Amino acid sequence: MNKLPSALYSVQSVVQLEQRAIHDYAIAGYTLMRRAGQAVFTLLQQHFSMDNKILVLCGAGNNAGDGYVVARLAQQAGYAVQVVSLVATAKLNGDARQACEHWLECGDIQTVSDNNRPLPQADVIIDALLGTGLARTVSAKWAALIERVNQSTAAVIAVDIPSGLFADSGAIAGIAVRADYTVTFIGLKIGLFTGSGRACAGDIHFDALQLPADIYHHSQIDVQLLNSLDPPLLPTRPADAYKNQSGHVLIVGGNTAMAGAVILAGRAALCSGAGLVTIFTRSANRTAINSNCPELMVVGSEDMSTDETGLAPLIPESLLARITHIAIGPGLGRDDWAQQCLQQCLQADKPVVIDADALHLLAEYKAGMPAHLVLTPHPGEAAHLLHSQTQSVNADRVNAIKRLYQQYLASVDEAAVILKGSGTMIYNGKRLAICPWGNPAMATAGMGDVLTGVVVAMLAQGLPPAKAAELAVVAHAMAGDKAAEHQSRGVLASDVIAALAPFL
Repeated sequence: MNKLPSALYSVQSVVQLEQRAIHDYAIAGYTLMRRAGQAVFTLLQQHFSMDNKILVLCGAGNNAGDGYVVARLAQQAGYAVQVVSLVATAKLNGDARQACEHWLECGDIQTVSDNNRPLPQADVIIDALLGTGLARTVSAKWAALIERVNQSTAAVIAVDIPSGLFADSGAIAGIAVRADYTVTFIGLKIGLFTGSGRACAGDIHFDALQLPADIYHHSQIDVQLLNSLDPPLLPTRPADAYKNQSGHVLIVGGNTAMAGAVILAGRAALCSGAGLVTIFTRSANRTAINSNCPELMVVGSEDMSTDETGLAPLIPESLLARITHIAIGPGLGRDDWAQQCLQQCLQADKPVVIDADALHLLAEYKAGMPAHLVLTPHPGEAAHLLHSQTQSVNADRVNAIKRLYQQYLASVDEAAVILKGSGTMIYNGKRLAICPWGNPAMATAGMGDVLTGVVVAMLAQGLPPAKAAELAVVAHAMAGDKAAEHQSRGVLASDVIAALAPFL
C-alpha cells in the first residue's frame, strides 16, 4: 500500500476544504482542476509508456473537467488520446467547461449515443464519469458504459473515486468501475477504504493539490486510517516479567462438535501475549484441545457436580475469581447452555469480548453490561444486533457501527465495536478508525476466532478497549497479508496465528 495520510474525510468535509482554499486562500477552482489533472497524468506517465492508447471517459461535473485536463496533458506529451463524453458538452458549466474548451483546442470529443456500441480500443481508460457527488443509483445509460469499462481488458485509472462508488460509505450505487488505480485529491475519502471501496479503487494515490497545511489544521478529521501504529501500543516487557502480569484469559465456547473455534481463539491469545489462557467448554472437547495446544488449560462444564435442580452449574465461581478477562462466542452455539454461559460472563464484573454466537444471543439480552466491553460482529451479526439486514449494514457501514455502539454500549464505561469486513472499522463512541490491511485470501473459517483471541490478549496486557481493538485488528490483518504473500486464496486461520509475532 502506498504511504497515505492517516486522515479520512466525508464528501462534505472535502468540499469545505476545497471551498476554504478557493475563498480564504484565493486559489482558483480551475487551478485546482489543473493540478488534479496533472496528478492523474503523472501516474499515467509513471506506469504506462507512450505506446499505450488512452481513452478518457467524461461525465458532466468537475470530475469530467479533471478528465479533460488529463486528456490535454496526455495529448501534448505525445500519447494517442480519445475522449468520449456521456453528455453534450454544451451542458458543462464553470471550470469543467473551461477544461473542455481547452481540450477542444487540441482534440475532439465523441458523444455516446448508442449504449451497444463498443468502446474505442485503448490500453488505458481514464474514468472521469461520476465524482464524489453521486447520491443515487447509477442510471441505465451510465451503468451500461461502466459495464463496458469493467469488461474491457484495458487498465483503468479512476479520477478521485471510481464512478458508481459512494464516497462516504464504500457501497456501490448499482454498479461501479473497478479501477486498477485511483488518484484522489484534497482529502482521502472514507468510501475508498471500506465496504466495496477497496475492491473498486485498486492502488490508491493521494495528491493534496498543494493546499496550504493550515487548511487541514483547522478541519475536523472524520475517520482515522490505521495505516501505521507508531509508536507501538504495547509497552516493552521488563526483563523480570512473569505470566501473571499479562493476564489470565478465559475463553468460553466450543459447544458440542465445535472445539476448533476455541482452540484457535486460545492459541491466538497465547501467541499474542496473554500470560494464561483457560478454555471453558463442553467436556467432550477436552482431548481435542489438549492434543492441539497443551499450553491451554481446559475446564469442562459436564465435569462439574450437579445442583439440586439436576443441572450442571456452568463456569465455577472459583475460576471466575482467578481470571482477569473473558472472551465468549467462538463455537458457543445458541442453546440453553450458551445462554447461561453468556449471562454468567456478563455478570462476572470482568472485561469481556463478545463474538460469534454470543452476539446473536446478546440481541435478546436484557440485563446490565460489564464496565469494559468489546463487540466484534461481521455484517451479518451486526444486522442481527440491529434487527436489520446484512445489505443495509453494508450499504452504510459508518452509520451501522455508530448505531451498534449507541444501542449496546452507550452506557458502558469503556467499550468499542469492531465491524469486521473489507476495511474493518473500530468505534469507541468518539473515534472511528478503519484498517486498510487484510486481503480476500483470509476469507476462510476461523479468522474471527483468531481475532477474538488477539483482542482479549491485548486487553489482558493492559490496553483499554479501543486501543486493544485497534492493535488487534491491525496485527491480525497485517499477519494475514504476510501469510498471503505467495497465495491469493486459502490462507488458514492457523497461518495467521503463526504470522502474528512481528506485528505485536
